Amino acid sequence: MDGEITLRAAIADDEAFQCALYASTRADELALTDWADAQKEEFVRMQFGAQTCHYRTHYPEAVWNIILHDGTPAGRLIVVRWEREIRIVDISLMPAFRGRGAGTRILLDLCGQARAERRLVSIHVEKFNPALRLYERLGFRIVEDKGVYLLLHWQDGDPVM
Repeated sequence: MDGEITLRAAIADDEAFQCALYASTRADELALTDWADAQKEEFVRMQFGAQTCHYRTHYPEAVWNIILHDGTPAGRLIVVRWEREIRIVDISLMPAFRGRGAGTRILLDLCGQARAERRLVSIHVEKFNPALRLYERLGFRIVEDKGVYLLLHWQDGDPVM
């Protein structure tokens, strides 16, 4: 992807963007329903709120960032830095930015940080998430099957592009 990829701290004004981003990650699933648009929007708002509450409850020390492409909001990255681990709580990109290298650049940067700090990188990924192929290509390994989700780890010594 051409252009500059940067991060900035998420602020309250980013909530509508983050909800739209969340909706984009559920669009294929919701397309299979016979719900009216208003029902889909209400479902997305409810699920986004539940996800946000879960993240804030279980990862209170997480850093919430907006991913920018040439200054334009393109996605979000939520990360927790523990003593021995960098946990990617959430990384997602708007559809126009998917598959163009932005996610790879961010993941490679996190793996580089982990290598320098002697930590591993972890993430939970839904089994059918197309990004799973990217994680595997970057050297993330499945360490636990949690039903719907897989827990992946990357640590120094694992292949990185």
